[in-house]
Amino acid sequence: MSQEIRVSSDASVPIKPLIESAIRAELRMLDLALERTRKRMLDFEGMYGMASKEFESLFESSNVAESLDFIEWAGELKTLQILNAQREALLGIRLN
Repeated sequence: MSQEIRVSSDASVPIKPLIESAIRAELRMLDLALERTRKRMLDFEGMYGMASKEFESLFESSNVAESLDFIEWAGELKTLQILNAQREALLGIRLN
């Protein structure tokens, strides 16, 4: 899906470089968040001896006992999906 927005400003400085810089900064923040999330997932994988994909399948089919760790692990999986989607969206931006 293609989206287009128009930005205007009364600023006396060019805003395109500011927007580009803001996008780069947000990408850096997303990369840090992704790194932290992946580390948390690796911690859970090590604690429970299974890959996150395997856990996700078991969790979605209710084949694991409810525990705080499993709820947190599922939350990290969801966070990973959201962060990746946001990163891909920002990488796809073209400024004219």
